[in-house]
Amino acid sequence: MSATPARKFLHAPPAVDQGSSATGLRAVAILEASKGLLVVAAAIVLIALRGRIEDYTEDLLYHLHVDFDHRFAHILLDAASKLTGAPKVTLALASSGYAAIRFVEAWGLWRRRVWAEWFALVSGTLYLPWEIAKVAERATWFHIGILAVNVVIILYMLEIRVRAMRSRAKQAKEGTAGI
Repeated sequence: MSATPARKFLHAPPAVDQGSSATGLRAVAILEASKGLLVVAAAIVLIALRGRIEDYTEDLLYHLHVDFDHRFAHILLDAASKLTGAPKVTLALASSGYAAIRFVEAWGLWRRRVWAEWFALVSGTLYLPWEIAKVAERATWFHIGILAVNVVIILYMLEIRVRAMRSRAKQAKEGTAGI
């Protein structure tokens, strides 16, 4: 008995996106990997500081000449005082999960995987409400910059996916026109 030949699906999406710009996807991949590395570095610092987080936070604020009565100083000192026991473990687990997601997304974008383009589009869109709220709450150049970069990435990923879907629809239409 002979083996059944593999079926060719006209509508099955490719695993690798040959139509997108490798440079554009790699730029987004570098950004995503950088976010993961930043979180890993912060987690390593927190682990290295262990029980001395409050002392180091106070020293940092002192060296940066931040007034201890300033709102930012209170927020930072309060957060540092809460980083013990279970909250520290929760933070370590959450940061590990976040970094892993960013690294997987970066790998997929670097390799021009279609699933990574969809993932970048969806994950970027999920952050929009918080970023918009931050800008509405306090419009700093930092918050506006983060929102702008995210919107550019979302629009870029959307353009890539829409172009790919139009191309597939056109190919499918041309494929059925000859029948």
